[in-house]
Amino acid sequence: MSLRRSLALTVVGVSLIATGLFFATGSSATGAKRRATARAVTFNKDIAPIFFQKCADCHHAGEAAPFSVLSYKELRPWAKSIREKVVNRQMPPWHADPHFGQFANDRRLSQQQIDTITTWVDGGAQEGNPKDLPTAPKFVDGWGISKPDVILEVPEEYTLEASGPDEYQYFDVATNFTEDKYVQMAEARPGNRKIVHHIIAFIVPPGAPSTAKMTPEMRDKAMEAQLKNSPFYRDGFLMRLKPDQPVVDDACAPENARRGGGQNENILVGYAPGHNPDVWAPGVGKRVPAGATIRFQIHYSKVAGSVQKDRSSIGLVFAKQVPQKLVGTRSVGNMLFKIPPGAESHRVTGCLTLRDNTRIYALMPHMHLR
Repeated sequence: MSLRRSLALTVVGVSLIATGLFFATGSSATGAKRRATARAVTFNKDIAPIFFQKCADCHHAGEAAPFSVLSYKELRPWAKSIREKVVNRQMPPWHADPHFGQFANDRRLSQQQIDTITTWVDGGAQEGNPKDLPTAPKFVDGWGISKPDVILEVPEEYTLEASGPDEYQYFDVATNFTEDKYVQMAEARPGNRKIVHHIIAFIVPPGAPSTAKMTPEMRDKAMEAQLKNSPFYRDGFLMRLKPDQPVVDDACAPENARRGGGQNENILVGYAPGHNPDVWAPGVGKRVPAGATIRFQIHYSKVAGSVQKDRSSIGLVFAKQVPQKLVGTRSVGNMLFKIPPGAESHRVTGCLTLRDNTRIYALMPHMHLR
């Protein structure tokens, strides 16, 4: 992230499934190795169940990972690399501190699973009997959720030039919902994963200003008007802080409560590499009001020397009945901090005060590397 560049709308809290928390426990490494030497470890019988459960979300056709774990033929050339990444616990990626909390979507492998994978690779990464292969997970046209009830795409394909700074682009899409809809599952999908750093889809309520029917030129003018009385200005396609804004490193301090911290926008769904689709338990969902507009914020990163195109989308699966509990997603961030030159570390805080009794289902930390 830039030293004084705005973090507006880039640090968001998205959902952390905190119900039904559990860990799979494994036997000791010695026991696993002893059993492994008793018979040959094969992909179809021993490895596929692990990969299907822990890796397939990212490692299947159409996703960001470089190969699919659903196909032995496709993953076999990667066997030694898989072993290295698994032993070093770089894969599956999971950066939450294991000393604090347990998470239902924890991707980490048990030591027994790691030992099984290393024994498989060291033994020649054999395929095994096709009859032992379990049923692979199903992915509908790349969607991690079940077949969407509705797919909302940005209105036109966007062309990203080959050079220059990152871009933040905004696209409004009318839902045309004639009644309130309750979302059980939601997923944001980049059209081009080479250039999409993140997507945030906001729910714009009916009656609020919308650019859904505007030309690109009209959209630019509307955004300039909205920024006139804000702390930000547009620098090309970037949002930057105006020079006269105060520096607020500690947005949690009482005197800074109104300057930094939580935002009130309503986020429908977000995407960043490694983010799973949002799936809520029966009786829990998000409300999209009739006549609402969905505003896409897409952060694009350039691919040097190559013009790229993108048309991203979101997919929604509706609840079969009105949920008993509604989920709301808010951002918690600080857009006014300044890191001193040469600082090895610098503390910055952002806070959100919850006024009602609230259960936190999910958390998605998201930062940018300068």
